[in-house]
Amino acid sequence: MIATIEQRTGDDVVSGVLRCTRDTCRQDFPIIDGIPIVVPDVAQYLADNLWHITARTDLPEMLEIILGEATGPGSAFDVARYHLGTYAFDHWGEFDPLEDRAQTPGPGSVARCLNAGIDLLGDGALTGPGLDIGCSVGRSTFELAARSRGLVLGIDLNFSMLRLARRVLTDRLVTYPRRRIGIVYDRRTFEVPVEHPEWVDFWVCDAMAPPFPPRHFGLISALNVLDCLPDPAALLAAIGAGLQPGGGAVLATPYDWSAAATQPRSWIGGQSPRDGSGGAAEPGLRALLARTNGLRIAREDTDFPWHVRLHDRSTMAYSTHLIAIRSESPEG
Repeated sequence: MIATIEQRTGDDVVSGVLRCTRDTCRQDFPIIDGIPIVVPDVAQYLADNLWHITARTDLPEMLEIILGEATGPGSAFDVARYHLGTYAFDHWGEFDPLEDRAQTPGPGSVARCLNAGIDLLGDGALTGPGLDIGCSVGRSTFELAARSRGLVLGIDLNFSMLRLARRVLTDRLVTYPRRRIGIVYDRRTFEVPVEHPEWVDFWVCDAMAPPFPPRHFGLISALNVLDCLPDPAALLAAIGAGLQPGGGAVLATPYDWSAAATQPRSWIGGQSPRDGSGGAAEPGLRALLARTNGLRIAREDTDFPWHVRLHDRSTMAYSTHLIAIRSESPEG
């Protein structure tokens, strides 16, 4: 329930407090910049992400340039704008009038991947509500709402990215630092088309501990998130627990494992060529899905292209494993 409203715009709560009414919980969850923070340990999240939450978003471009030069490469400031720019380009760059529309590869991998996954699922799975896990700056959330024609919630732990997604929701506007080379960035600002914003919202949530009742969602997406989490198996369990019987999910991963994000013991494949499958990841994921709350693979594409722009002279090409998943009905 909403316990306190500090600031609102019409029906939109910009700042306030949510409160869990369960006797075993009674925890408060802040709403900051219109984004509810609903995680198991709110205090720890706020402490770990204070820089992102309190970061200025209204600085003139020249001041951002000076800050970037002063803090240098690898600083918190530089890392945050690098990641924000990388995701913003892919999610929204195709609507930027300054972009070369003929460039190959162009932006939009996330939208192409999601729509290809939904096509693999088939229209029979397009029932809501929907959940977009690891939504980043929001394009996939809006795409999921457009395809399902219903309510979709985008969740992520990166507050800076959710703030950009939130601005798209409220103002239909994208402003982001587009990396040219090194620590040289150009600010890009442009309008984006958004259909039915009333169907979409964005929350800070932990994908491995989502605060929702079981079997709540008819459609779930998790694009290139699996190899960015401490416990990939927990993500699959959360998807299985969250899907309605007969519901569908779209999962994509390039298996780009990093010990900084996932300890090797939790990797799916990539650990040893002596594991019976030569170190391949795909057999392990298929087996894990088969053991997860009645999930089954409907269809898959083992080599879906996904490109990540790093700067003007560098683009990373991924071959992503795209999987359409169904939750078996009780009778199934």
